[in-house]
Amino acid sequence: MSDAPAEERPSPAERATPHHRVHSVGLDGKPGVVVALPLAFSTPVRHDLIARAVVAAQTHRRQPYGTSPTAGARHSVQWSGKGKGVARTPRLMDSMRGAQAPNTVGGRAAHPPKVERIWAKKINRKERRLAFASALAATRESKLATDRGHMLPHAIHLPVVVDDPVEEIGRTQDARLLLERLKLWDDVERARAGTHLRASGRARRRGRVRRTPRSLLLVTSGPGKALGFRNLAGVEVVPARRLATEDLAPGGAAGRLTLFSRAAVESLRERLGEVAP
Repeated sequence: MSDAPAEERPSPAERATPHHRVHSVGLDGKPGVVVALPLAFSTPVRHDLIARAVVAAQTHRRQPYGTSPTAGARHSVQWSGKGKGVARTPRLMDSMRGAQAPNTVGGRAAHPPKVERIWAKKINRKERRLAFASALAATRESKLATDRGHMLPHAIHLPVVVDDPVEEIGRTQDARLLLERLKLWDDVERARAGTHLRASGRARRRGRVRRTPRSLLLVTSGPGKALGFRNLAGVEVVPARRLATEDLAPGGAAGRLTLFSRAAVESLRERLGEVAP
């Protein structure tokens, strides 16, 4: 039987779900103090819920579209009536050329897209929260990160927690120097080398000419921080308050290479309503 006082003994919930701990890393690349991660990082990874949450977020951003009600029907047509030995297709005035019907050239569409169609998909609140916690837990799995295509150094311990001075980096060369010390610069080079022109199509005509693979994600304690990482290929900087499942699992594939500042970990713990151990 334990001799520790009752108030010092861990609760059953803490014993059942331990806090995962990682070493924070300084700007010199050397390990520092041990940081306890929020309990959400201990959640079992549910790829199905992560995919549902990402699809729901994507559908809420989709803009409704539809054709004009008169598209394909702006013709002066006539029908000769029954018993003439010809099809009942509407035809141009004083002509046998068919028009306006869906089976004619330049006619209306049979079932065109309509503006009133509801694209948004619903997801339960508890499922959305569990998907977010599951996406956080997936950032601990190096195999999931390599499956996504990230280039990781040998024996890296994910997620990477960096000391708070990382949020004060305002120059790209300083950001590159830090990533080189952490041996993560190769992943940025992978994203830069993978940037390519899209095939000719509607996206390219609308200005989305290039596509860049996703590289690492940096989570900060607030907006307007770590501005030196903005120009790096595939790198995104997101404050902890605005962190979403889609940021942690782009396209629904969990395991994105993620860096947290120590202040971001505490901000995330506050957002999740947890108390520091």
